[in-house]
Amino acid sequence: QVQLVESGGGSVQPGGSLKLSCAASGNIRDSAFMAWFRQAPGKEREGVVGFYTGGGGGLYADSVKGRFTASLDAAKNTLYLQMNNLQPEDTAMYYCAAAPRVPYRWRQSTDYRSWGQGTQVTVSS
Repeated sequence: QVQLVESGGGSVQPGGSLKLSCAASGNIRDSAFMAWFRQAPGKEREGVVGFYTGGGGGLYADSVKGRFTASLDAAKNTLYLQMNNLQPEDTAMYYCAAAPRVPYRWRQSTDYRSWGQGTQVTVSS
């Protein structure tokens, strides 16, 4: 089972940017699909970006489309999440997740077998 470690979270003002990293142990492409989830206090965990590790690009929730971009560096076994124009509603703990197969519903957390410990993103003025 792949182990995942997130980094790159922090505090920014509205309109700012952050880049999150998710480093995987072993070959990241052993997981067919990866995703970034987030969970704000008192809210359910939600999938915001999904990514096909074998090619095919990313899938984005409407709330982040046009502002967030996922990318993969297979040589480094690392998935990235570039977050631009951050807003207070983006404040949450962000988690990286990996699935052995492409989930039927990628925004649901049940098909993911590996999770990172999370990295906090706080957006406030």
